Amino acid sequence: MATNESVSIFSSASLAVEYVDSLLPENPLQEPFKNAWNYMLNNYTKFQIATWGSLIVHEAVYFLFCVPGFLFQFIPYMKKYKIQKDKPETLENQWKCFKVLLFNHFCIQLPLICGTYYFTEYFNIPYDWERMPRWYLLLARCLGCAVIEDTWHYFLHRLLHHKRIYKYIHKVHHEFQAPFGMEAEYAHPLETLILGTGFFIGIVLLCDHVILLWAWVTIRLLETIDVHSGYYIPLNPLNFIPFYAGSRHHDFHHMNFIGNYASTFTWWDRIFGTDSQYHAYNEKRKKLEKKTE
Repeated sequence: MATNESVSIFSSASLAVEYVDSLLPENPLQEPFKNAWNYMLNNYTKFQIATWGSLIVHEAVYFLFCVPGFLFQFIPYMKKYKIQKDKPETLENQWKCFKVLLFNHFCIQLPLICGTYYFTEYFNIPYDWERMPRWYLLLARCLGCAVIEDTWHYFLHRLLHHKRIYKYIHKVHHEFQAPFGMEAEYAHPLETLILGTGFFIGIVLLCDHVILLWAWVTIRLLETIDVHSGYYIPLNPLNFIPFYAGSRHHDFHHMNFIGNYASTFTWWDRIFGTDSQYHAYNEKRKKLEKKTE
């Protein structure tokens, strides 16, 4: 009975979203995107699309999203949004981070990306335009991937902080106490594999088109670079997402080393009380800000 009611609710919600979508004006970018997608299908093999296409998407999106945070350090106006104002970024640290990223991206992640084609073939994942899901269905599946990844990340990340193994793996990521966007994937190779597994679980369970691979990696990179940015900008659209952790939440994790283990949402830290020090710190910070006003 409960199952039937749940199905009915989801069906009604889907119909409502479809109705709203039908009222929206036609997206002017849809036709150029369709032409570009079909051009890609006509000129490249599935292996090239799944492998080199995925690599290009990952590298382009990652470093493009890092650009704003990198530029902020040179803009005096943005200093007021810096969370740990006493720990500015240095070009030396950023260069060191960049070199490790290149190793991780091409020696650890690229071999995994090479398996994308075989994954899509084994599960018969379509590439064609006709079967590409509507934007709201794609967004819903990305949300599902985010919830799955966040759950995996919370428990495995918390495990990596165990005193017996922390210094061997996760300590590398905590080398920079004040994070910056580029540092999001700065990690020990084993950590890249362990925490990165959470990214793929949602894909295995929810992928119904190759576009989901690229949409999900874009959203995941946007989120992780944002929480590592070291800047809290109140009007950042991501901050309006319910239960979104954000840069303050994760910045405290780097500053304190304990607590705030989730990657995207706040509920696991709230349920297990691993955000108690963070909330105590926030209360103290707010009181100090009131005194200085």
